[in-house]
Amino acid sequence: MSDKQVTLIDDFESYFRVELVTTDEQKEKVFNIRYRVYCEEFNYEATDLFPDKRETDEFDEHSLHCLIIHKATERAAGCVRLVPVDINYEEGLLPLEKFCKESLDLELIDSYQIKRNTVCEISRLAVDGAFRRRPGETATRFGGIDSIDCTKNEQRTFSLIALSAFLAGGALTYITHKTNVFAMMEPFLPRLLKRTGIVFDRVGSDMDYHGIRAPYFVTPQSAMDNIQPDIKDMYEWVYKQIEADYTKITKGK
Repeated sequence: MSDKQVTLIDDFESYFRVELVTTDEQKEKVFNIRYRVYCEEFNYEATDLFPDKRETDEFDEHSLHCLIIHKATERAAGCVRLVPVDINYEEGLLPLEKFCKESLDLELIDSYQIKRNTVCEISRLAVDGAFRRRPGETATRFGGIDSIDCTKNEQRTFSLIALSAFLAGGALTYITHKTNVFAMMEPFLPRLLKRTGIVFDRVGSDMDYHGIRAPYFVTPQSAMDNIQPDIKDMYEWVYKQIEADYTKITKGK
């Protein structure tokens, strides 16, 4: 990785932090981001289904959620969730098994001989539109103004928000021992992750599910075995923050 990229990662870590969601206020931020991205911006879900402007579904209650927070503004820039297999919810199905079964290569997946209690899905990764617009591009698709008051150097780091959200989900797989990971991903994300050394197995075909996506599979260990050193450093920075928050909520259990 180039010195320029290393500097970009260092800068990102100075401008952002990663949080495991532990409060109702944080959950509101997650659901609000998802509403703006999935409903208002990309029309993946109808806005009238969520009059409270909170995009939620039946899997959220037993999922673990993470936020990427822009320190200077305290604004939530991105989010992601980890959905574990839970026999008490949705008959033990993951979201992609419930909604995307026809796209799955079940024969290939069965060949992995995975224990169900180790399975999870990383999903609902979203980056707030204000952090995806080019400098000077402040208008939303509704004509309103939405901009972040920050330096050009900060704006350069916005490209790492999606990666940091995925790394947060990855950290949770280790922390919770959910070591067989599925995801329905848009084409850009596997390409982005491959450049960092994280390579997913494609386990099915494209389908239109919140945009064109395909199912993928990875184990955290295989990801860590091949990840680029500087991205691994970023992952460890993310992991420490998530682990500290997770320890707080599990200490009393």
